[in-house]
Amino acid sequence: MNKYIIIIAVGLLAFISTNFSKEVVVPQNKNIDYTNTKKAHFAGGCFWGVEHLFEKQAGVKDVISGYMGGHKENPDYYGVIKGDTGHVETVEVIYNPSEISYEKLAKLFFEIHDSTQEDGQGPDIGSQYLSVVFYKNKEEKIITENLIKILKTKGINAATTLKSKENKPFYAAEAYHQNYYLRTGKTPYCHVYKKIFD
Repeated sequence: MNKYIIIIAVGLLAFISTNFSKEVVVPQNKNIDYTNTKKAHFAGGCFWGVEHLFEKQAGVKDVISGYMGGHKENPDYYGVIKGDTGHVETVEVIYNPSEISYEKLAKLFFEIHDSTQEDGQGPDIGSQYLSVVFYKNKEEKIITENLIKILKTKGINAATTLKSKENKPFYAAEAYHQNYYLRTGKTPYCHVYKKIFD
């Protein structure tokens, strides 16, 4: 009997350490060419769905789920979901600007989440799920501001906040968050593509 208890305990420990480790490990696909790429950062609710839909876009080389915008260094998932780190669930989109523009990425961002929701995204409520665009420079800021103006002309009042990336590092989330829908075979529960822009 004790032998079975030990086997179950060891198996459970292995499962927990593999799937819920707090260690930040970002899987890198060796077939991805990261040369001549740029990074864009978007927060639109649960990062699983945002990552999943951005990864389907041509010109996007990789997408990493993580945290950004807060005051705590090296945050973990449990700290972020408590809402006291100041971070929002964010994706880092690595893309080739010769294949896709920042403007097209920003348009896609607004088309895959409800930018009008002020308290989160879908059933995910809290400051960690707010809609935020982290811009790198004045050009990215102007592009995003112009898209928000277009949304307003269409009757869409975006609650999206624009924040400078300066002094706001991106922290990759734990390994079990990366490529979540690809690994599980599930589908996003609050993110769907809806064409808005021409």
